[in-house]
Amino acid sequence: MKQLRISLLLVTCLITIQTSGQSIVGKWKTIDDETGKPKSIVEIFMKDGKAYGKIVKLFREPGEDPDPICDDCTDYRKDQKVIGMTIITDMEKDGDEWEDGEILDPKNGKVYDCRLWVEDNKLMVRGYIAFFFRTQTWLPVE
Repeated sequence: MKQLRISLLLVTCLITIQTSGQSIVGKWKTIDDETGKPKSIVEIFMKDGKAYGKIVKLFREPGEDPDPICDDCTDYRKDQKVIGMTIITDMEKDGDEWEDGEILDPKNGKVYDCRLWVEDNKLMVRGYIAFFFRTQTWLPVE
């Protein structure tokens, strides 16, 4: 019985070590909040010690523009193609989270403060303005 408890404790510790500090770097599938369907694939990458994310693929419905541009963007991304666009910028690591950066919603051109973290092998993406926020769950691309 004592060995079973020790084994369970050891397994718990190993799982905790394995899941803490998971990397955000890689490709993640975004899911549309309204339809539940895949919306895009975003690749998170490192540059000068900060994390960035760019859209590498869009999942489009029949009749939708397969290669849209960001008409509603108000910064340097205005009228740029959405595929290849950097939508997550300047994320800085703070413990197991990444923060102090921004995320762009290319659908409406709005830019939000952003926080990222990995939870249960999923990327949690929180966009917020002041106390108002929305958190999306992005899935790893296999």
